[in-house]
Amino acid sequence: QVQLVESGGGLVQAGGSLRLSCAASGRTFSSYAMGWFRQAPGKEREFVAAIRWSAGSTYYAVSVKGRFTISRDNAKNTVYLQMNSLKPEDTAVYYCAASVTGPLGGYDYWGQGTQVTVSS
Repeated sequence: QVQLVESGGGLVQAGGSLRLSCAASGRTFSSYAMGWFRQAPGKEREFVAAIRWSAGSTYYAVSVKGRFTISRDNAKNTVYLQMNSLKPEDTAVYYCAASVTGPLGGYDYWGQGTQVTVSS
């Protein structure tokens, strides 16, 4: 069992940056692939980024590639999402999630989400 708690969301102007954190409970954090997803009002939840157990491979949605960076610190049981050059269309609730099967598979555990609002 893994519990996930996101933090770091907030209000930022377009072009600004935010770093989201996701703290995980449980002793086997390093066994899970981790991902970030987002859901904007009136839209379906979408994939943003993911990272393998060993942090050696990362994956990004086309819309964020080159602007967002996912990383993890297994010693701290934490995954991060550094978001640069933010745009109003990045406004959403951001969720972190853990996957047993891999970064591009199904996700088994989800956090409660953190709001990111980008003003124009």
